[in-house]
Amino acid sequence: MSVSNASVHPVDAPSLQTEAANVPRVRMKDVQGMPGTIGGFFLRFAQFVFAAVSLCVMATTGDFPSVTAFCYLVAAAGLQSLWSLSLGILDIYALLVGRCLQNSRVVSLFAVGDGVTSTLTFAAACASAGITVLIGNDLGVCSQNHCLEFETATAMAFLSWFCALPSFLLNFWSLASR
Repeated sequence: MSVSNASVHPVDAPSLQTEAANVPRVRMKDVQGMPGTIGGFFLRFAQFVFAAVSLCVMATTGDFPSVTAFCYLVAAAGLQSLWSLSLGILDIYALLVGRCLQNSRVVSLFAVGDGVTSTLTFAAACASAGITVLIGNDLGVCSQNHCLEFETATAMAFLSWFCALPSFLLNFWSLASR
């Protein structure tokens, strides 16, 4: 039986000091979308707008209180809009005075709040989408209901969740990387 032996060829290792000095370091606070950045403010603004539109469209329909999933959507969109508005105001303050919002306690509060509100918004949007499909496709009673308004409010809730998810992930990533 023939067995081959490994051979080792020495290679000069590059100097770590010269390469480390030339490589620019990116810190977590420089990532757009984090609290206190312009990207973070735009994410909060988009969350607020989509949640507020979802809330207003659903609240203008007269028969939304008869369906529990639609009541849940109104409650979740209201909570999402209040949370996003308050953190958007905090982002504006941080941008105007030049404060960094990368304190460990602040980031953990943001991560927990974003996680809770985005989960509630996603669950409410999924429940409302299911009821909207039931009313429109399965029962075929869109002529008696406000299907277009229900679909619009549900779509806006999904868009609000879609904007809330990056905020949660960036805050959680910042918290986990400490």
